[in-house]
Amino acid sequence: MNSKRLLAIVVSMSAVALPATSYAQTINVTRSIFPDQPYTLIYPEAMVATGGAGEPLTINHPNAPLQCDLSVVPVEDADWSAEAAVGALDPSAITEAWVETFPGFTLGETGTKNYQDATALYYEGTSESSSMGVPITLVHSETVAQSRGYSLDCIYATSVAEQVRPAVEFIIANFSTRSDADCCVGATPETEQAPPQ
Repeated sequence: MNSKRLLAIVVSMSAVALPATSYAQTINVTRSIFPDQPYTLIYPEAMVATGGAGEPLTINHPNAPLQCDLSVVPVEDADWSAEAAVGALDPSAITEAWVETFPGFTLGETGTKNYQDATALYYEGTSESSSMGVPITLVHSETVAQSRGYSLDCIYATSVAEQVRPAVEFIIANFSTRSDADCCVGATPETEQAPPQ
C-alpha cells in the first residue's frame, strides 16, 4: 500500500457526491494476461488503474478519496475456505498488522462476501487518527483459488462513506479469480442507443 499516494488523494479531496447509479452506467474492466495470475477487476469508469503486469494493481478515483489494491500471490493451502478463515480470525493479529499503516486501527465487521466466482473472507476497520489526517475506513477481502491467494483492499475517507461505499461493494461483488468473467453483478449497464436511420 502506498500510503503517501493515498494521503495525497485523501487530503486533497472534499466530500463529493458520487451517485450509485453511475457505477452501473460506465465501467472499466481490467483482466490479467498472465495465466498464473488470472483475474477480472470491474470498477467505475472514472477510476484509474496503475500497476499490474505481475505486480499489485491499484485503482484510484480522481474525484473521491477512494483507492483499492489487488494482490495475487501463490499459496499452498489447498483446504482454505472463507468460512474456516472467518472462524480462525485473530482480531489482535489483524489490528497489529494494520496499526502501523493506520494508527488507531479498530477492527469492525467480519464475515464473508461473494466475488463473482468465489466466497471471500471479509473484514472492515477504521482509523480515527490515521496518518492521512482524516478518519479512514478499510474494507478487506481475500480468497484462495487454484493455489493462488487474492487480496482486495479498498480504503476511503469515512466522511464520504455514503457516497463511496456503493462503489466498493460493486468492485467486490464483480471481482473474479478468472480472467474471462462477465459484467456485471448487481448492476444493469447502459445499453447503447441505435444510431438514427
